[in-house]
Amino acid sequence: MSLAEELRQNWRSKLQASEVTLSASDQESVISWLLGEDVERFETLPSAQLAIMQQAMDYRWRILQQRYLGINPERAYSQLVQRLSSLFLIRSRIRTWVALSRDRRRTVVDVLKEVIQELIQSDTYIRQQMGWIAQCTSNSRLRNALMLTSIEEYCLRPIRNQPLLVYRFVNYLRRSQRGGMTQVPTGELIRLVSEEITPDEAENPVSLLDAQAVARYQDSQEWEEQQTMRNKVLQEFLAYLNQEVEPAAAEWLKLHLQGQSQETIAQTLGLTVNQVYRLREKISYHAIRVFGFKHESALVGSWLGTSLLEHNLGLTPEQWQVLWQQLTPLQQKIVECLKSGQSMELIAKGLNLRVNQVMGEWSKIYLLAQKIRNG
Repeated sequence: MSLAEELRQNWRSKLQASEVTLSASDQESVISWLLGEDVERFETLPSAQLAIMQQAMDYRWRILQQRYLGINPERAYSQLVQRLSSLFLIRSRIRTWVALSRDRRRTVVDVLKEVIQELIQSDTYIRQQMGWIAQCTSNSRLRNALMLTSIEEYCLRPIRNQPLLVYRFVNYLRRSQRGGMTQVPTGELIRLVSEEITPDEAENPVSLLDAQAVARYQDSQEWEEQQTMRNKVLQEFLAYLNQEVEPAAAEWLKLHLQGQSQETIAQTLGLTVNQVYRLREKISYHAIRVFGFKHESALVGSWLGTSLLEHNLGLTPEQWQVLWQQLTPLQQKIVECLKSGQSMELIAKGLNLRVNQVMGEWSKIYLLAQKIRNG
């Protein structure tokens, strides 16, 4: 049996066991959509990338199941807009742009709908997905649900620690601001540009389409790197929970990532709902205060874009200045030592302190940066 057929059978069992009611033909359509057009790629993928692909399929299924499957098309589209407009980065950028534009009556939702429509009409990946969905099913309601799921998943992909939708919004602004007679240059001749341009000092033309293809490839590579790092962090955290907390904590996390409710998790683990909620709080504490800070701070920081060496704890230059001014002279010295690559033990020795004292000060720095970053 090929790997693609094995995955198809696993998904049949999963869909039949789920609470969602689908006809046999619709189940096969959903499975085909999840597996994708090129099923032969599964045979050549390394195990790590295969695990990421399976997680991606689970993620898309949860989006489809929770927000779009069996929902009226108008309501489903409203839920997509509401989901995307809830992103802080998108909401703040659109509000800032509207405040500076001539038409201040426009809302975040109005602008976001225009970005989504442009995405549907011009984005190569979304156009490919539309073609593939049309091959998977002829059911118009299911087509609509699959399309909205594909758009949400695509817009939320992390690119350079920001949702891809942020970059699509920036592209939308560039195109919209170039339009109209007010943008005609007055001090130079207007040059008609085709898909190729020839720089003044170069003989060979440069293809604009090639640049776009390179950008798409780079986005795809960064997304795969993010997913690989995420999978590594997850495996490390599962091992930590199993060894340092309790095996039930690791099982809870696995079930939670599958989209299971707390009640379902309680039944699976043989615990009461109150015990499961207490277990969730314990896991949250260890994820933020212990694992992400003490055990695998470099790994988690690199993944989240909040490492000290590479990302200045995820702070902008202005936020970093705010943090620096709030630090004590001792804390500033610790930050300087950490940035120079010194270990906690070496810093403690140099400052004539105990290691746990240095860790305590670093904890205060880390939490203060988190507060500034979130604020």
